[in-house]
This record gives sequence, C-alpha cells and structure tokens, in this order.
Amino acid sequence: MLKLNITAEDTYSKARTGFFETDHGIVETPIFMPVGTQGTVKAVNQFFLEKEIKAQIVLSNTYHLYLRPGTEILESAGGLHKFMNWQKPILTDSGGYQIFSLTELRKLKEDGVEFRSHLDGSKHFLTPEKVIQIQRSIGSDIMMVLDECAPYPCDYEYSKKSVELTSRWAIKNKDAFINSKPMYGHKQFLFGIIQGSVYKDLRKISAEQLQEIGFDSYAIGGLAVGEPTELMYQMIDYTTDFMPKENPRYLMGVGRPENILEAISLGVDMFDCVMPTRNARNANVFTWNGTLSMRNAKYKNDFSPLDENCKCYTCRSFSRAYVRHLFISEEILALELASIHNLYFYLELVSEARNQIKLGKFFQWKEIVTNQISIKN
Repeated sequence: MLKLNITAEDTYSKARTGFFETDHGIVETPIFMPVGTQGTVKAVNQFFLEKEIKAQIVLSNTYHLYLRPGTEILESAGGLHKFMNWQKPILTDSGGYQIFSLTELRKLKEDGVEFRSHLDGSKHFLTPEKVIQIQRSIGSDIMMVLDECAPYPCDYEYSKKSVELTSRWAIKNKDAFINSKPMYGHKQFLFGIIQGSVYKDLRKISAEQLQEIGFDSYAIGGLAVGEPTELMYQMIDYTTDFMPKENPRYLMGVGRPENILEAISLGVDMFDCVMPTRNARNANVFTWNGTLSMRNAKYKNDFSPLDENCKCYTCRSFSRAYVRHLFISEEILALELASIHNLYFYLELVSEARNQIKLGKFFQWKEIVTNQISIKN
C-alpha cells in the first residue's frame, strides 16, 4: 500500500494535504505531475524541471515508450530514470487512454487490446500482463493497470461491460505484478483505475471491486473525455467517497487550473495534464490574473513580465513584448519560455493550495483565486 500521510484537512471541503514516500523521493500533495509522455516534458529540460519548476514527480506513458525507444533500450540504459536523467519519482500511465483514442485502429478482446501503431501502422497486442512487464522494464515508481476508458457519451450497458472488463483485467494486472519483481532495485507501486463513465452506481461498483482485488492506491479514470464540467465534478465528488482515505487519490488527465482547485476541494491529491505545455506551445500562458494569448498585438510594447506575481525564470528575465516577438518570429525559445512559465504556475498553484489547507483557509482562497485565474485576457 502507498500510504498518504495526511498533515492537514480543510474544514469546509474534502481538501487535504500530506505526503507519500517512494524510493526516489517524497511527494507532497496535492501535486501536479508534468507530463513527459515519451521520457521528456516537451520543450523543458530536466535541469529546469527540477531546479526551476520544482517538479516532484513526472508522468510518462507505457504505450509510447513501448513503441519507441522500446523495452530493450530502456533495460540496457538501466530504466527510464537513468535513460532520461531524472532521479525523482516517475508515474507511468498504462497506455489505456492512448489506445482508446486510436478508435478505428484498435480492437478490444477479453485478454487484451489489439491495435496498430500510430507511428508506422504495425500491429501490436497488449495484455494486462504485458503492460506490467513493460512497466517493470521502464522502472517507474508508480505503475497503472491496463483499463478500458469508455468514450463519452456512452450508454449504460456499454459502460457496465467496460467496468466489468476493467475489473477482470485488474485481476490479471495484480497477478502479474505479484509474480514479477522490480528490475532496478527500487520499489514499484501499482494503482487500480476506477471507471464507470457518468453513472454513479457503476463508479461505486468499480471502486469496490478494485479495492477487493487490492492495489497500492487508486485513480479516477474515464473523465475529462467530453462530459460537461459540472457532471465531471459530480462524478469526482461521488467517487472520492468510495476511495480509501489513507491512500493518495489520483484524477487522470485533469485539467485547467480551476478544474484542479475544484477537484482538490473534492478530495483529490494527484493530477496530470498536457494542458500547461500544450497551451504554452500555442502561445497561451496561465497567470494569477487569467490566461494571456501571447500573439495578441496589445503586448507588442508591453515590457512587463508575463505575470507580475510570478517568480519563474521567464518572468524574472523577459517581458511580454519579447515573448510575443519570439512567437511571432516562430523562434523555438518561445516554446521553452512559455512552457517553463506554465509549469511553474501549475506547481505554484498546488503549492499554495497545500499552504492554504494548512492555514485552514483553503475553501475561501479557492473561491477568490478561481475567479481570478478563469479570466481570458
């Protein structure tokens, strides 16, 4: 079991702060995990990721690393930590969502999923057992089970069958995990993934079945796939009631800053999303006073930092006018500077959330900050 050591709880919501320990370091929660799908966080090098952005844990992807560079290379390198020169914790998604997104290129079967590579069209077959084997080769600190992420919308019967398949796969994942050993000497944890689309009873069934199987902790999957935001919040609120209090709760693939703050208030501890880096590469930066589009002509002669309240490398060193110039000129540096800023903002946001929970002021702070950061400039 991966134990969450809770140090403070909010009086007016489900928010809590604490920490859990891995062999590669301690992770304070609530936490945002920068997404390094292919063993790299796009446009940000590992030095800045650790020293400047203060990332405590990053996420990589089993599906992508399996296809490229492949397990043979990873094992020869001594695992992903050494391969990418990152000595802090790593979580690997199983690739279930990526395979789900292939739609016509995949075929679900009882014992796994058949799919064609998005790289070259080659045919592959991933089983729950193989997903565990790949993640042993990767050497991530936290491994995710293979699940089926049902689309939205989907009818009740489809979602029910999806939950049942996910639970059957979960048993195979657990057995494969028990019957294999870590390759690189550090402990690995295995998380189960709760599915059920937007049906409360299926969410409850999924959570209970996974806990009966028994995992080191649990994640909420199958949300942020097109459903209305308020419906997503309802599902999170309902589902966390059926998740163990003593384990970190992980909400997969969410989301905007305001989504993260709301989910923290609903009892979630861990988050990942491509949004901060993807938006950065499209010239959209998050600030404590809303989102800025750095291609906007109004910043042409604006020599203030991206955010007066931010202390990241970008804001300490460059102006809005310069960053806009880089984007207009299609300079690569624009992607790096915007990505550094957005990731710093996300990590600062969850850091301040931890602080406000400790002070007993989280709920009131969340209401004020959500209004500020939701503005589009």
